[in-house]
Amino acid sequence: MQNQKHILNTSGQLGQILQASRKANKWSQAGLAKKLGLSQSRVSHLELHPEELSLAQLMNWCAVLGLELSIGMREVRSCQSSKTDW
Repeated sequence: MQNQKHILNTSGQLGQILQASRKANKWSQAGLAKKLGLSQSRVSHLELHPEELSLAQLMNWCAVLGLELSIGMREVRSCQSSKTDW
């Protein structure tokens, strides 16, 4: 996962990226759990249900895994309306 950027549109994608990053670091769930101060079962659960991560937890995972979080405006594609439903 070195120097790859991922655009996330769903929480499931986040779980996949967190899991792939853990594996790229050659860490077991138990090894990552120790670094995060969590149980192995909690790491497993959060990889499958990343929508339950708080922002503070996500930032901690990013720090431990060597990831950065970036937020920006979506690119507007020509076939989509530029209006938002906010």
